[in-house]
Amino acid sequence: MRTKLKNLLHQPQEKVIGQDYTVAGWIKTVRAQKELVFIEINDGSSFSNLQIIADKTTKNFTAVAALTTGSSIQAQGHLLASPAKGQKVELKATEIFLFGPCPPESYPLQKKGHSFEFLRTIAHLRPRTNMQGAVTRVRNALSFAIHRFFQQRDFYYIQTPIITSSDCEGAGELFRITTLDLEKPPKTKDGKIDFKEDFFGSSAFLTVSGQLNLECFALALGDVYTFGPTFRAENSNTSRHLAEFWMIEPEMVFADLDDDIETAKAFLKFILQEVLSRCPEDLAFFEKFIEKGLVERLQKVVDSPFEEISYTEALKILEKAGQKFEFPVKWGIDLQSEHERYLAEKHFQKPIVIRDYPETIKAFYMRRNADNKTVAAMDVIVPKIGEIIGGSQREDRLEVLEEKLLRQKLSREDYSWYLDLRRFGSVPHAGFGLGFERLVCFVTGVENIRDVIPFPRYPKHISF
Repeated sequence: MRTKLKNLLHQPQEKVIGQDYTVAGWIKTVRAQKELVFIEINDGSSFSNLQIIADKTTKNFTAVAALTTGSSIQAQGHLLASPAKGQKVELKATEIFLFGPCPPESYPLQKKGHSFEFLRTIAHLRPRTNMQGAVTRVRNALSFAIHRFFQQRDFYYIQTPIITSSDCEGAGELFRITTLDLEKPPKTKDGKIDFKEDFFGSSAFLTVSGQLNLECFALALGDVYTFGPTFRAENSNTSRHLAEFWMIEPEMVFADLDDDIETAKAFLKFILQEVLSRCPEDLAFFEKFIEKGLVERLQKVVDSPFEEISYTEALKILEKAGQKFEFPVKWGIDLQSEHERYLAEKHFQKPIVIRDYPETIKAFYMRRNADNKTVAAMDVIVPKIGEIIGGSQREDRLEVLEEKLLRQKLSREDYSWYLDLRRFGSVPHAGFGLGFERLVCFVTGVENIRDVIPFPRYPKHISF
């Protein structure tokens, strides 16, 4: 039976040395001498490679000496303490079996540095790079930690729909889904496309958020969360935007904005501590090649108390900053990344929570405060990224929610089911959302969000 490399490389030496093992993976490097061949393989379970040594006692030694980078092999042998620097153990091979050869003249991943831009063009092969392997292990650790956090607190995991008829944000930036013949679509009497003839009998879209559906279950089962793909049809060619990304969204009942903030802070600290504990090798790689001081920055978020200020207080700090911003500062603006990062990186020099935003810049479902100007909304701001979590207490008063829908020119009929949640046993409730890929950028130090998701989707790009 095959043994994964992590179970050889990350165990106390006395537990593994002196035993026979079968390992398998892809060749990272191969160096052939007259009587010895040194092969390094990786199977994805660990950042570190395992060195395999073959000599003339190894079966098929002549074929082994001809192996190339990128080939997939299985090796059987005896695990020994390694005399070489940089590795604790090595496998003395008795037999090596070639699964799949890799022609070196056409293999695009040579033993050299490759740009992020180039690697995006070979997204099917970039998981074999150190960078993408480390990103993937960090994504895995974060995903596991996210579920652990909520499961330990008795949240139910709800799978909200990907296909929807409503726009959670009211922004209209949705991908439409249709089975209609686009060359000859059915028309109504007034010449518009007749979506009653479509697959669902009405307009359908890819979801921008699972929140509204999640509230249905929260108002029946208590605390719930979803973790799934979401979509935005924004024509944004930036390092911070994707057309398809993953979102974590919890919803808590009998909870107000203060409860929401405390949960968000505990959540962020928990998952960062988990990845620090589970991925030290991968984070050390990012520290060395991507961002100096990365681990210290993450640990500081775990250890530091969060500063909490109102939106109005944040504006006063920015107005007195003595710094010229690209976006002018005045009450009522939506804070930009430059504003958020100034507050977190320069003024407070730690994570902060900004709360009570102007109602005019926030979504219709956020609870109106007693001042009739702001809503019970909050953002968690961290150094380097800016906003990493956004949330609010939901508007649980039927008459206020109806008025807000009318003011934002949203169809009362389309949201009739959402209004029913306020009509039949409404309770105070709150929740937040966190973009998973933005979190991965924060944890790894990788600048471009396209490099932390397996197959990025963005304007004019849907390869693979």
